[in-house]
Amino acid sequence: MLSIIFSLICSVSVGVLLKIAKHYRVVLMQIIGWNYVIALLFTQLVFSPQWQSVSVSDLPVMVLSSLWFLLPIVFLFQALSLKHVGIVKTDIAQRLSLFIPILASYFVFGETFSHYKIAGLLVAFVAIFFTLNRAEHSAAGEQSKWHYPLLVLLGFGVIDVLFKKVAAFTAVPYTTLLAVVFSGALIVAWGLNLYRILRKKEAFQINNIGWGTALGLLNFGNIYFYLKAHQELSENPSTVFATMNLGVIILGSFIGVLFFKEKLNKLNYLGIAMALLAVVLIMISQFKA
Repeated sequence: MLSIIFSLICSVSVGVLLKIAKHYRVVLMQIIGWNYVIALLFTQLVFSPQWQSVSVSDLPVMVLSSLWFLLPIVFLFQALSLKHVGIVKTDIAQRLSLFIPILASYFVFGETFSHYKIAGLLVAFVAIFFTLNRAEHSAAGEQSKWHYPLLVLLGFGVIDVLFKKVAAFTAVPYTTLLAVVFSGALIVAWGLNLYRILRKKEAFQINNIGWGTALGLLNFGNIYFYLKAHQELSENPSTVFATMNLGVIILGSFIGVLFFKEKLNKLNYLGIAMALLAVVLIMISQFKA
């Protein structure tokens, strides 16, 4: 269980770090770029990827290239969502993205759905509406920012589907494919940074290295402990799944309301409760499958 707890702390800490970073003069895409430098470095040190086993002709190129572009872009959406709507709603949007791979498993992979899973999906849809409902006295122009958590939800959902495809690819070890994913995301992130520095005259800021290093450590820690938890509880994957999703929603909501004084209305609190219920129903469906 310690691995789940560490993964949970790292996951929520990513949001806390990005939330704090907005108060400093930082460039989000540069932070994201340095994040992938650190994540790739630790992937190399900890997992020792088998680069010699990598052959471009054997790789799922379309899946990997989609992840290369989506990971840094969705990371940017996450940071913008944290800035404009807060930790509570961004974390819940990220966790409720689970309904996208579940829908994909039905419509794409032909999986049969139980009543619990169908109920979980219906509750999740309603939870999204209530959670993202804005306060009655929102600041002028705030409504235009609500597309960010929706983009987070959609982005992480699609990323989850793509990672499931990567995990199903057995010709190359998963940790090696993870290194390939980080490498591609690093190139895309720094390609965007170079464009903005050279063409848009955006300043290269040294302080972004520190923020990016911290983000990379948390990002890698989240993945490392999540994989470790699945290894330790290989016979109970639903335990890992449920604890992570429920834990992030609860801890993220607690931190957002208590430490960052995020304002929630009654419908938002109802949405949080329904999000928890949706995850529980989907967890139960795993046992009833």
